Amino acid sequence: MVVPVDFEALAELRYQIRVFVSFSEEAARAQGIEPKQHQLLLAIKGLPPEMRPTVRVLAERLRLRHHSVVELLNRLERTGLAERTPSPTDGREILVRVTASGERLLRKLSEAHQEELVTIGPRLLHALEVVMQRKSRKASHGLQHSNHLR
Repeated sequence: MVVPVDFEALAELRYQIRVFVSFSEEAARAQGIEPKQHQLLLAIKGLPPEMRPTVRVLAERLRLRHHSVVELLNRLERTGLAERTPSPTDGREILVRVTASGERLLRKLSEAHQEELVTIGPRLLHALEVVMQRKSRKASHGLQHSNHLR
């Protein structure tokens, strides 16, 4: 059985995500960094404690290629916002950390993002709920329909 696709609900969800991403990109540029640099700072600082902040891990978290993260990191290091240091437990491993000035910048951006989410979050959440409700209703309807056919 083919489950119908709710293009309108998906398009609205995509639009609301894009509104937030657009805000995020503009906020980063207003602070003098590129959006992907902001994303890297956030990925480093927001990494779960059980994960090691290596370029490989960060590339996975950002869904970027290893060399792309290295280039972003090079730029962040040149501006003093992040740095690479050898691991204290394994000298072969290089860890990445946000510097004090990087943390100040990231805090400004994160506060602005949280304020923006207070404003647009309800619309984003509603759009996601509509997609999820319609999907679950259609899936359960399809299940009921297939049970009826037995």
